[in-house]
Amino acid sequence: MKAVTIKSIKTNVHSETKFLFWYVFGASRGGGNRIKIISFLKDSPVNTNKIAEYLHLDYKGVKHHLDVLEKNNLVTKIGERYGMIFFLSPLLEENIDLFEEIAEKLN
Repeated sequence: MKAVTIKSIKTNVHSETKFLFWYVFGASRGGGNRIKIISFLKDSPVNTNKIAEYLHLDYKGVKHHLDVLEKNNLVTKIGERYGMIFFLSPLLEENIDLFEEIAEKLN
């Protein structure tokens, strides 16, 4: 089996975008859970609690992953506190093929 590296990603996007996506989803601890979160958010925007329930993950862990995704401009939120709803950012929507390729290669 061939190792999955950033060089194995074929989607044609700007190199900085490729590095960002690879870092967040492939090279950092928690990337697998972030892939699950984004895959769930693709269907519809939801709050942290719904994500934690659906994916059977700890609420605080999901909150941490959402903070990482938001910091890297991959999700956007509306609302405050427990009513916050998260959805895919324009950057992620524009590069969904890159996300899909990374997710597929890592699973």
